[in-house]
Amino acid sequence: MSNIPFLHAQNLVKSYGARRVLDGVSLSASPGQRIGLVGENGVGKSTLLRLLAGVEEPDDGRLQRPVDCGFLWQELPFAFSATVQDVLDDALSDIRRVKARLDELAGGLDDEQVLQEYGDLLDWAQDHDLWDADRRAELVLAGLGLSGENRELGTLSGGQRSRLGLAALLIRRPAAMLLDEPTNHLDDEAVGFLERFLVALPGTVVIASHDRVFLDEVCTDVVDLDPARGGVTRYGGAYSGYLEAKRLERVRWEQQYQQEQDELKELRNAVDVTARAVNHHRPMKDGNKMSYDRHGGRVQKQISRRVRNAQQRLDELTGTQVRKPPAPLRFAAQLTSAGDERLALRLKDVRLGNRLNVDELQVSSSERLMITGPNGAGKSTLLKVLAGRITPDVGVVHQASGIRVGLLEQDVVFPDLTRTARQLYQGEISLPQLGLLARKDVDRPVGELSIGQRRRVALAMLIANPPEVLLLDEPTNHLSLSLAEELEDALKSAPGAVVIASHDRWLRRNWEGPELSLVEGRPLCQVS
Repeated sequence: MSNIPFLHAQNLVKSYGARRVLDGVSLSASPGQRIGLVGENGVGKSTLLRLLAGVEEPDDGRLQRPVDCGFLWQELPFAFSATVQDVLDDALSDIRRVKARLDELAGGLDDEQVLQEYGDLLDWAQDHDLWDADRRAELVLAGLGLSGENRELGTLSGGQRSRLGLAALLIRRPAAMLLDEPTNHLDDEAVGFLERFLVALPGTVVIASHDRVFLDEVCTDVVDLDPARGGVTRYGGAYSGYLEAKRLERVRWEQQYQQEQDELKELRNAVDVTARAVNHHRPMKDGNKMSYDRHGGRVQKQISRRVRNAQQRLDELTGTQVRKPPAPLRFAAQLTSAGDERLALRLKDVRLGNRLNVDELQVSSSERLMITGPNGAGKSTLLKVLAGRITPDVGVVHQASGIRVGLLEQDVVFPDLTRTARQLYQGEISLPQLGLLARKDVDRPVGELSIGQRRRVALAMLIANPPEVLLLDEPTNHLSLSLAEELEDALKSAPGAVVIASHDRWLRRNWEGPELSLVEGRPLCQVS
């Protein structure tokens, strides 16, 4: 058998204008491997997927892919006048063609050429589970919440069209699947179906996703595209294993940095102080000038050699030392002591149209509370009422004196859009050092920043000057996976109360505090 990888990319380079997105990236994947792509936003995950799929061509490098390679398009390549059934028929077209051809060839298997073609098609049919295709189509449509739909695409929502594109790809069951954020627009049940489907595939899957539970359930390998330290790195195992490997890398990085800084300090001392202090300036004994000169010269040579060696090592280490590990996200203040705990916020008999119905909710000054529930249940509305951004139709909203409430909304709006991130943010650690904003963006007016960039600036402001009550609406949206992990760690030591509304399954899975679940149309009562 050939030892050439099934899907192989070598030294891929891709630039858009003056910006180089990928620089010498290599990746290999074989059948049965499911690779998750991770890294900072903008590092090139989506670009790599497009190159692997042949949607775009690299500027340099080599690519080898199977003929049967499926790519998840963000928008269906069909006219809005096409129907759901048209998309399904297209997804099943190769399977139906091969099935028809197998039926044609079945009567002539005594011919060697016919037998060879029949054997090749039979292998293809088995790889694509041809005889179960119709049942698979029904299961996929049901699993993704599309059963019974045969409308024109123009009448579907964007989320429905996205799920239909994913369904078509799963029904095709290509030898290699390249998926960019496949869990977008899926509820928890549909994501669970997708996880089970992908794990059962015999082919290759390459995924870029911000859903950490999904990566943990599906992936056999994780490839980190972040070039910050060491370049592209591959880790065996799922996302949990990747996190542990990164944690150990961080420990080794910090140890190496500290060891090198200690050595640099010693070398500078050797060059600037110690070596020169050990000098031969004692007076001549017994007038023995010849012996004095001979011994003094020897000492001076030893000192010079020591200074030269120390300077050489100092120059070498100064040029090769590892950079200081970036500071993780941390709130500026310390945890409120238990003795300071008091009631911070209270809602009583609050009603706001059909959007919110709260009998009672109390938030103490050290509260840790997760608000969950489906879209439309009122999670964002509840946070805005708690923050005083929205006044309810009826009911009492009480805020204790001296309590400052901060809210991170999903769509951040700054009063003055002409101010820059640098002008707004007053933290000790710069935004680029925090990893929340690139250096090129810190002096741009916030009105020119994207929604995600504005949210990261607002988050940085809350971290630098944390309020007594911190309300976070989908806080991990628009964050890279590493920043999301740092934020979750930071929240454990955040001062005051923390109330979070989130769909993030990883955040919810690892949440250690109480949870309140909102159900549309039902009143919310305080849970002890």
